[in-house]
Amino acid sequence: MALDLRLQVKLSQQLVMTPQLQQAIKLLQLSRMELVDVVTQELEENPLLDEGVDPKEEREEQSASGEESPEAAAETQPMEEIKAESEGLTDIDWQTYLEGYSLGSSDSRDAYEDQEERPSYESLLTKPSSLYDHLTWQLGLSSVEAEERLAAAEIIGNLDDVGYLQASVEEIAESSGFDVALVERALGRVRQFDPAGVASRNLQECLLLQLERLDLSESLAATILRDFICELEGRKYPVIAKALKVSVDDVLEAAKLISELDPRPGRAYNDEDVHYISPDIFVHKVGDEYVVTLNDEGLPNLRINSFYRNALTDSSSVDKKAGEYIQDKMRSAVWLIKSIHQRQRTIYKVTKSIVKFQRAFFDHGIEHLKPLVLRDVAEDIEMHESTVSRVTTNKYVQTPQGLFELKFFFNSGINTADGDSVASESVKSRIKEIVAAEDPKKPYSDQKIVALLKDQEINIARRTVTKYREMLGIGSSTERKRLF
Repeated sequence: MALDLRLQVKLSQQLVMTPQLQQAIKLLQLSRMELVDVVTQELEENPLLDEGVDPKEEREEQSASGEESPEAAAETQPMEEIKAESEGLTDIDWQTYLEGYSLGSSDSRDAYEDQEERPSYESLLTKPSSLYDHLTWQLGLSSVEAEERLAAAEIIGNLDDVGYLQASVEEIAESSGFDVALVERALGRVRQFDPAGVASRNLQECLLLQLERLDLSESLAATILRDFICELEGRKYPVIAKALKVSVDDVLEAAKLISELDPRPGRAYNDEDVHYISPDIFVHKVGDEYVVTLNDEGLPNLRINSFYRNALTDSSSVDKKAGEYIQDKMRSAVWLIKSIHQRQRTIYKVTKSIVKFQRAFFDHGIEHLKPLVLRDVAEDIEMHESTVSRVTTNKYVQTPQGLFELKFFFNSGINTADGDSVASESVKSRIKEIVAAEDPKKPYSDQKIVALLKDQEINIARRTVTKYREMLGIGSSTERKRLF
């Protein structure tokens, strides 16, 4: 069989993921806070990017002067390569420009004439006290030997955020080089610190230490915790009463006391930051219509630096490497501005489409949420489903009904008795209402919830109710039962 080489012309299409397209896709799926971080980083790295004035003020100035902003021109006109072969760039005194560029205000003055009048930096710093700080402070006030103090510090260092000991006494002794007896004494010392129950190895020890602090170590509650904790978790109060030869009412009183103890003693000193959600878009009702507005607060208004733009326009000659660098940064800056504008327009279109499909929800609440899939919105705004999926990820909308993630409005449908369908989120809301209205002493079983939903013309299986209940964080009927 003979082999030969041939040349063949073939026409084909393929999608090339350019760096600009990758950046646009990345910006599309970023949350609002992540977008602000990316823009801030670009402002620091790209000298051709500037943070402009407020968009409203800029529009007023443009309408008064009749001029169009460079960003608007970049959107309406095709992007042309900027030529760095004009005159004038070499005539710029770069040293004077850089020396005159100040990061601070020229009018700033030292408010304190005397250094002694200036407050200490320590008095200006604020930091919440963590559990580690709180226990270390108490250890510093305790009169203990040096070795026991070091062992206690090792124990404090092995506590988790809620105050439980994550290493055994033997492991601490081996890693620190102390005797096991010394570590045991140090553990007893740390357990005397505030909050009560700290440095426990499990929940049982934690609750028993809190009862001991209340001088209730020999009470019925302590006996139940020591010997019948499994029955207590299963709410088998008659079994406990029969074994201890006491009445069920006494067991209920002891269980009530135990329920008032804190299973996570170090939670009050948890220094985790609270992250607040900032909506990307607002939906306001004006008359009988809903108006969609983008949230541009806190998002820098980007524009091309006027100095570099004028320098490139008026220059005749420039160093080749410098010209290539400025051209590259110019293209990057213009593409970033266009990508952000495209992202905002896409979010606006998707939200407008959601408002159109879910008008009943915006009028009457979650009970009227309709089934909706990504394809419905994608076909409505003539975009791909993957684009809609990226836009609705980590994006939030403030509505008259509350703050919701955009993905919240996309739900599967559940058939009703009249042949219509209702959204799964609406069914979850009804399950939550049914559980909230039940008698705590006689909670509804999942089968009973199925029957109650059927009365509302919603046909749903028991296993689906169980799945939705677990998704809502609602326990079973046994776990929800309250006898006191």
